[in-house]
Amino acid sequence: MATTQHYLWAAGHFILLVSSLRYFLASAMFRSPSPWWYKTSFTGALLSYAIVCQKSLGAPEPNPTWVRKALVDENVQYLLLALFWWTSKPIALSLVPYAIFSLFHALTFTRTTLMPQLLPQGPPTTAGGAPTPHPFAKKLQAWVKANYDTAMRAVAFTELLIMLRVTVGALTWQNSLLSPIIYGHFLRQRYYQSKFTQNAIVVVNNHVEGYVRRPGVPPMVAVVWDKAKMVLSRWVGTVLVPQGGAGAGRR
Repeated sequence: MATTQHYLWAAGHFILLVSSLRYFLASAMFRSPSPWWYKTSFTGALLSYAIVCQKSLGAPEPNPTWVRKALVDENVQYLLLALFWWTSKPIALSLVPYAIFSLFHALTFTRTTLMPQLLPQGPPTTAGGAPTPHPFAKKLQAWVKANYDTAMRAVAFTELLIMLRVTVGALTWQNSLLSPIIYGHFLRQRYYQSKFTQNAIVVVNNHVEGYVRRPGVPPMVAVVWDKAKMVLSRWVGTVLVPQGGAGAGRR
């Protein structure tokens, strides 16, 4: 039986999904999207992630152990990032990862909680067992399972694009100078925790390497790229592109 807290968690994801879709549609139709939809999207994110963080970590405790545990928690990182985006000048691209996450959470909630209440279920496969899900619920489950990894790869590449966007934005005064610093720290944590982020960095690195080493490209370009990788590797605290592909850390 779903609790009130579970419904609030789902409501946050539905709010995020609907509001971000409204914001994207306005942008796609070359209309000026209302910042209200942007803030409402991240309000939904704050609601959902706050509930998840409270369930996994409990009430905040004023001690270093709890703080360290919270700071390495993926949901806390996304909660803090959502708060930062909520207080910042709207950047449409920042909504994309949250919208993708919310799509899968909303579909799963619909399948596991709403459909059993709204659609007739089949008879149990064994005596006294649980009823079998509606065929549409099974199809929905299969779609989510088949597309989850693809969606997470899309999130990883989008998060790299956001880093590029906020860096260029800081240089052209389109967003705060703090944005690439704060987001860079977030992305550093994603590198350690997500195999999808690691794989995305490998792919981007290979593409850039193929360009800067290409005949006809000035050697200085490769020198600058190598120095940039060295600086990033020192900041991350490890080799920027892991040998032999990505490690564990599925989100």
